[in-house]
Amino acid sequence: MTRILASSLAAAFLLLPATQAMADVPAIKTSPGNQVDACVTPGRLMAFVKSRNERLDPRFDRIAVEYMRQGERLGLRWDYTFYQMMLETGNLSFRGDRGRRGDVSPRQNNFAGLGATGNGASGESFPDVATGVLAHLQHVLIYAGETVENPVAERTRKVQEWGILKSMQRRARGSVTFRHLAHKWAPGSDYVSGLQAIASRFEEGFCNRPDPHPEWVAEARGQKPAAAVAQAAPVKEQAQDRISGAELARRAIEEGKDAGDNRRSGLGVGAATMGRPSMPSPSYSILNAPASDPAPRAGAAAADTTANVTAKPPTKSAPLTMASAAGTIGTTSPRSPQADRSAAAPKAGGKCRVWTASYGGQKALIIRVNSEKGTDFTVLDVNEGAEKREAEAYIAAYAKGGTVEAEFASQTQALDKAFELCPEG
Repeated sequence: MTRILASSLAAAFLLLPATQAMADVPAIKTSPGNQVDACVTPGRLMAFVKSRNERLDPRFDRIAVEYMRQGERLGLRWDYTFYQMMLETGNLSFRGDRGRRGDVSPRQNNFAGLGATGNGASGESFPDVATGVLAHLQHVLIYAGETVENPVAERTRKVQEWGILKSMQRRARGSVTFRHLAHKWAPGSDYVSGLQAIASRFEEGFCNRPDPHPEWVAEARGQKPAAAVAQAAPVKEQAQDRISGAELARRAIEEGKDAGDNRRSGLGVGAATMGRPSMPSPSYSILNAPASDPAPRAGAAAADTTANVTAKPPTKSAPLTMASAAGTIGTTSPRSPQADRSAAAPKAGGKCRVWTASYGGQKALIIRVNSEKGTDFTVLDVNEGAEKREAEAYIAAYAKGGTVEAEFASQTQALDKAFELCPEG
């Protein structure tokens, strides 16, 4: 494989302070203690790339979404794999020192030089950006000792068959890191220093900036992006403005029937706010509800509300869909959540349950609600910078009396803690 390292990247490394230059690189596979930092989002990464390549081909404008989507699915540090892509492609310019065109061309969608072994060998080509990203991630994955069945890249298939990574993996004596990868990928070069330089530049210059495309995180995870919060000033409540939770639930249930059983109903959309600002509704799932419990519970609803729930037995083809509503009147009126009951359930008579809820963000909070019936732990995904506001809105509408137990960089970390607190799950 041939590196296409832009001279600007090498120069950037030389300017780094020694403490940053010596920072080590992470293991390839993610684990509870090895997660992608919350500030690393597709929107910020693309802003970083464009700051280094002002003539970025529009075909690559959303490539970071694919790295996050497929990287999380494969369970690897897709952020460092993205940095490796920047190193290999010269920030997606596909040019090396002095602007010379490398062996791989942009139209090949080959972001790691797979099969480009030098002397003009252009390497493999892939039909689209998504396939090219998958080929790169799969190839990195085999360095960690994973076996990839039917890889999209011929180079990946050959390397697996040859078994040429096994000695390196044995020497690693544990988790294979990007340092191990660098020594095998480009022996005798400063490849790992290039990765460190790019990671440091991103952290210093972009981690604290606003995310220009926060909705891309939800897109990468297959979630519906949270709606924008309305900014209209509150209006004086009128009697005719009040819509009961039961009425909202009835409308949602009817809409669900019209659209088919497999559609999630949007509860109170349009009617719930009546000119008042509202938080977007968090969709949430109960992970370990007792089978005898007819409806999810996330704490008592706010005052002056009612709820109506319709449920069907779960099937293998689709999760159980439930509708509930809380027509809260006030300056902040979160619409009701949509709940999916998981097939997993604790032992009969369990005293605690674990939920997930989401406003579409990457960070996560654990919200605890105690009641006579037991304790609910909700892992609530929140948007960076809006953690307090979204937690307060959720507690006011769906978890009255709840408290924020802890804050985490990702939902995975929060879930680990929630099930530690609630082992019955």
